[in-house]
Amino acid sequence: MNHLSGNIPSDIGKLQRLQILNLDGNKFHGEIPTTFENLTSLLYLNVSGNNFRGNIPSHMGKCHFLLLLYLDHNYLSGIIPKEVGSLSSLLDLNLAYNKLSGSLPLEIGLLQNLEELDVSQNMLDGNIPSSLGSCVKFTSLNMKGNKLWGTLPSSLATLRGMEDLDLSHNNLSGKIPDYLDDFVFLKKLNLSFNDFEGPVLERGVFQNASAFSVEGNNNLSGKIPDYLDDFVFLRKLNLSFNDFEGPVLERGVFQNASAFSVEGNKKLCGGIPELQLQPCNSEGSGNKGFTLTMKLSTFIPSGLLGLLLFLCFLYLCLFKRTINVPSVKILGNSFPQLSYQSLLKVTDGFSPTNLIGMGSFGSVYKGVLDECQKVVAVKVLNLQFHGASKSFLAECKALKSIKHRNLLKVITACSSVDYQGNDFKALVFEFMVNGSLEEWLHPIWLHPNEIEEDARKESRHLNTLQMLNIAIDVASAIDYLHHHSSNPILHCDLKPSNILRDEEMIGHVGDFGLARFLQEATYSSTTNQSSSIGIRGSVGYVAPEYGLANELLTCGDVYSYGILLLEMFTGKRPTDGMFSDSLTLHNFVKMSLPEKIAEIVDATLFQQREMGEASSSIDNNQSQSSHSSHKIQDCMISLLEVGITCSEELPTNRLNMTDIVPQLHTIRNTLLETGAHRGKRN
Repeated sequence: MNHLSGNIPSDIGKLQRLQILNLDGNKFHGEIPTTFENLTSLLYLNVSGNNFRGNIPSHMGKCHFLLLLYLDHNYLSGIIPKEVGSLSSLLDLNLAYNKLSGSLPLEIGLLQNLEELDVSQNMLDGNIPSSLGSCVKFTSLNMKGNKLWGTLPSSLATLRGMEDLDLSHNNLSGKIPDYLDDFVFLKKLNLSFNDFEGPVLERGVFQNASAFSVEGNNNLSGKIPDYLDDFVFLRKLNLSFNDFEGPVLERGVFQNASAFSVEGNKKLCGGIPELQLQPCNSEGSGNKGFTLTMKLSTFIPSGLLGLLLFLCFLYLCLFKRTINVPSVKILGNSFPQLSYQSLLKVTDGFSPTNLIGMGSFGSVYKGVLDECQKVVAVKVLNLQFHGASKSFLAECKALKSIKHRNLLKVITACSSVDYQGNDFKALVFEFMVNGSLEEWLHPIWLHPNEIEEDARKESRHLNTLQMLNIAIDVASAIDYLHHHSSNPILHCDLKPSNILRDEEMIGHVGDFGLARFLQEATYSSTTNQSSSIGIRGSVGYVAPEYGLANELLTCGDVYSYGILLLEMFTGKRPTDGMFSDSLTLHNFVKMSLPEKIAEIVDATLFQQREMGEASSSIDNNQSQSSHSSHKIQDCMISLLEVGITCSEELPTNRLNMTDIVPQLHTIRNTLLETGAHRGKRN
């Protein structure tokens, strides 16, 4: 997103350790260098939004570790090289808005980890290859705006995890395949402007008219499905230029001529008067017996009914805040049920003043429940974000089966619709007054003019014992999830922002949006089913093996915990700018122990009196004070060694959470024996 221009120098191929290359949104031109084939360590390549021309280099198939490849919005031409099938680790491939031609190569079917493919707005032709049915992890497939023809292959029936499918503006033909109504995760389907024919299906995504489109230039036939007039929140429907027949419905959206279109369907009849369609004949008798009296007896009641419905609609608009939209019970009967209206009220209309946090999948608001005056945190999912619905379901599934003092307690969940008819999903948790560990490890101070002087002086630092207590809290929670819950769970996103602390500074692990049951994760791996939403976790904390395979194991959480432990006691994020090439937070600490312990531990811990020396109130003897100081330093070394072992690159070299917890307790007991933290919370 700069104004860089010119050709990409071929010498870039010498950067053989390069893992991430993002040139998105510049003005580069010329051809993509063939020397890209030498970037064998590349995980992420984005050259979108430039002026690149020429062909896609076939040699890029040598970048076997590529996870994300974005070449969209350029002027690339020629065919999609079959060598793309060598990118076996690829999760996301975007070639949209180019000038690519020819057919889709069969070799795309070899990309069995591929979750998203976008080849829209090109000049591709030919059939959709049946080999795409091998990409069983597809969640999004966009082929809009090409010249593809033929029928949809039956092999696509395997793509049951599909969430978004756009085949519009092509020359596809035949009947809409029956298997599409079995795609239970499908949220959006666009088949518009093709040559499909036959009846519209009536299950799955086809039961939500706002989720699918079949408008324009198809030859869909049969009657307009009756269920469409039950979609009370539907505001726009286009069924034009098809071959529908029979009566036009007269309820719901079909009561407003400006809200729907049936233009170009010559066999339709009836409907509201504004359509000016011929009346529907009974037994082929025509309308000869349709006298003025009969017309009046039909139109007057219809007019009165329409007026009544309009007044009802006006009433609902004026007093919609009194409507209680029911919520689906997601967590079961043991949890209270709150409606969208209730959550709107407790958060003051999701007011920005109550906003306390934002994450990948939504926003968190502070609120107070009227019934018990309990302060809560309401996590509202942004369902426009890819994967948010999956995250909500995963979190609900995990939370309703676990209970531990160090896990964030869920009060209830809400799955409903808002006042505009949009899906609404939210989770309600206990409010953690001391916020997240992220805020304490890496505080962001306001401008001095924006806060009171005494508040600005307040310290937000944790002492050594407090930090160790939180580390034990987190380890206990993960140990419970892995080994003591009724169905072992993998958290998959352990990091400081997902660790919250209550008024007693006790740590609680939260955010189970990426969590998976261990049994399901193992089954997914052995049966070649999708076991991740992209790379499961956050950059810097995700286990390295997750970048090469989708097998989810407890050692992945152990790795994240190890990085977390190192971050807590060094004060450095794993994504700190100082870590580049082969230097990581893990290596940085490992190379510094034990001699340079004072240089790598967070300076604020050494600045505290309990870290560097024993308090004079404990003992005035200098030798005893020195001994205490050495024991504290040994405790710090032991803690960091636990973090190093947990974050080893090879999973087999890592500790087990069951072994970590007792080690941390032993270190804490040693720390307490020094007397340096006497009076602090045990």
